[in-house]
Amino acid sequence: MKKRNLFLLIALVVLIDQAVKIYIKTSFPINTSKNVLGNWFQLYFVENPGMAYGWKFGGNWGKLALTVFRMAAVIFGTWYLGSIIRQKYHRGFIICAALIYAGALGNLIDSCFYGMIFDKGMIFDPQINEYVGYNGLATFSKGGYAGFLHGNVVDMLYFPVVKGHFPSWFPFWGGEDFEFFRHIFNIADAAISTGVISILVFQRRFFRHKHTAARTTVETDSRVDDATQVS
Repeated sequence: MKKRNLFLLIALVVLIDQAVKIYIKTSFPINTSKNVLGNWFQLYFVENPGMAYGWKFGGNWGKLALTVFRMAAVIFGTWYLGSIIRQKYHRGFIICAALIYAGALGNLIDSCFYGMIFDKGMIFDPQINEYVGYNGLATFSKGGYAGFLHGNVVDMLYFPVVKGHFPSWFPFWGGEDFEFFRHIFNIADAAISTGVISILVFQRRFFRHKHTAARTTVETDSRVDDATQVS
């Protein structure tokens, strides 16, 4: 696969991801939503100081560690993409790796720069050991809400397809509310998930030539008889 085509794919994912995030960040008050297709697909603006789908740990140090990890993943991914292209891996596997790379890069941009270019964002409050929200719409500003590497990732895609209630006899979650799919994510997260799931589903096809090569034996036409053996 040509590097140019791969670059265009990555650039397209990142540009769409950033365009949607900036639109949501500057048009929606935090924790507000708008129905797109009925009640089961909504644009729901939340800020995520942690990992994909809202998972997080620690305060500012945890946030910094996650951003540095994303940065290391993108640096490694740059080298890895070049490597699998040179080794002529399966086209499908290269595309999946590019989707994962584009998703990581999209979220890294938020983490690195959003705290510096927007005037409002969720900020960690050590007194309550939690991130706190803000009022009004965020705008571009030279004086940001946080420093480099401390920005929050913008999430907005929400698919509460099924809502219900666990019966009281249900183990562990009896009596609690049930919702599928409850996580709010973004296009970068979707690109990462699509790439990972596709690799798991199609791994036999992606790596078939590697297994075939490993099973291939090398035959020679050398003559072996008493005259060619050395005692």
